[in-house]
Amino acid sequence: MNIQVIRATETWQRAGAYYVRIQGMAKQHAITLRREFDEHDTPDTKYIVLTDDDFPVATCRFYPLDAASAMIGRVVVLPEYRGKTLGRAVVEQAEDWLRELGFARAVVESRDVAVGFYEKLGYAIADRHVIHGDTFDCIRMEKKL
Repeated sequence: MNIQVIRATETWQRAGAYYVRIQGMAKQHAITLRREFDEHDTPDTKYIVLTDDDFPVATCRFYPLDAASAMIGRVVVLPEYRGKTLGRAVVEQAEDWLRELGFARAVVESRDVAVGFYEKLGYAIADRHVIHGDTFDCIRMEKKL
C-alpha cells in the first residue's frame, strides 16, 4: 500500500471523501444519498481522505460543535481496505488537524458495534443514552485532545 493523507479543501479532494462514503457505507447499508449527505456536509466542513496510489480508500469529516469541541463522523474505510489500521489513521489525522485548529475535545457518535474501536483510540462513553438513528444505533463518546 502507498497511503497518502489529504486534508480535503478542494472540490476534487472532497469528491474522494464522498466516493468512499457512497461505496463503503451508503451502498453497503442501502443509505440514500439524501440521508448520507446531511446539513453537516458544507463548504466549511473539513474532510480527511486517505488514498492508495491516488485512489480514495478511507475518509472522515469533522465540524465544530462549539469553540472547544468538534464532531468527527462519517468514518469510512472501503471494505477491501478494512483491517489495515486505516480507520485508526483517518481518525488520528482528524484529531491532529483539530488540535492545530485549537479544539480541545473530539466527539464521536459511534455505531454501537464500533464502541470498542473508539475506546482503543482513547475515547470514553460520554452518555449511555443510545441515539436511535435512521440506520444505526449510536453512542456518544468523547476524547480530550
